[in-house]
Amino acid sequence: MNKTIKVYIGLLVLLFAVVIAIDFSKPKPINWTPTYNELHKRPYGAFILHDQLKKLFPESEIKNIKVTAYEYFDDLYNWEDSTYNTSGTFMLIQDFTEVDEVSAQELLDFASHGNDVFIASSYLPQKILDTLSIDIKNQYDFKGKAQLNFANPTFKKDSITIEKGLSNYYFSELDSLATTVLGYQKFDSINRINYVKVEHGLGNVFIHLQPVVFTNYHLLKKENKKYAAAVLSYLNDDTIHFDSRNKANTFASTTFFGRINDNVRFIKSQPALAYVWRLALISLIIFMIFNAKRRQRIIKIIKPLENSTIAFTKTIGNLYYETKDHNTIIDKKITYFLEYLRREFYLDTQPLDEKFVKNLSLKSNKDKEDIQLLVTLIIHLKAKSICTEADLLKLNKAIEDFYTK
Repeated sequence: MNKTIKVYIGLLVLLFAVVIAIDFSKPKPINWTPTYNELHKRPYGAFILHDQLKKLFPESEIKNIKVTAYEYFDDLYNWEDSTYNTSGTFMLIQDFTEVDEVSAQELLDFASHGNDVFIASSYLPQKILDTLSIDIKNQYDFKGKAQLNFANPTFKKDSITIEKGLSNYYFSELDSLATTVLGYQKFDSINRINYVKVEHGLGNVFIHLQPVVFTNYHLLKKENKKYAAAVLSYLNDDTIHFDSRNKANTFASTTFFGRINDNVRFIKSQPALAYVWRLALISLIIFMIFNAKRRQRIIKIIKPLENSTIAFTKTIGNLYYETKDHNTIIDKKITYFLEYLRREFYLDTQPLDEKFVKNLSLKSNKDKEDIQLLVTLIIHLKAKSICTEADLLKLNKAIEDFYTK
């Protein structure tokens, strides 16, 4: 180790020591980041609400969902009699929802079977908005406090006024035949709808556009807890399927690079550690720049080897085509396509039935009718003894459309 490297290391150690000393001498700042995490006791966490759910729903079992809604409810769906092996209320509280389109459809299916879906969020998946004929707008230039109240006069005393963490999202369009207005928010004497119940199938979807009222900060102020309790009083006292913010991360928990990614995310979440992390990266970059000029060797250009596999594949393909062996080409295209479905979507391609079509449509996010036509064509060609060039072209176009559309 030469003298220069020792100097760099000494300076880095000194900088780390100074930063740590400064950090310990300062009072720990309050983290106002809105997480809506049921484990966080910070102002905008949801620890208190989650902790009190058992008191609000004494007859209910609280189940924390740590996977996507689709993964959770699809496992509980009985395909034989088209029913769910569970019931109750799905509860999601988050500023901006991260529900994907497939999970959104699963939630709508769960509600249509006689269950409840409760979402407290300022932004909803487009799939839910379109299905329930709902439109939401946001007025960005609002000022001051907001008064939250209910349409039902029974809850008149449970109205509250809040001013921190507000947004002014409101319902601008509703389906009057299926929707019941449950609550309002008032800014500058303008009363707008912010809480509704929408009938869907045999169940209901409840939507509240001010999730901040369910955070620790607001539940501890005055009598705000009564408002939250009144909002949730419309739900049935049945199993609560609570959407956890602590989703299981298989990649992070099972791979080396996943664990590194988790550690870096934690460092960035702590101001002092983040500052030291950036300082270390800058120092490392400076060190590399000054040393690379003197020690970088000339890199010899190595010509890459020719990919003979592609040439071989083209030769075999042309051979089959020129000999008009359409059956073999069709068989290999179908085999390769089904292998792609097994590898990409983890589907069993042995039974090409209605269940397979539905699962492929959900996982690939493609139209079910197009999937049905493609599967029907595959079954037909596999059973056909002599295939023509037209059959080959038709199959090729159908598979290419699946890849590209």
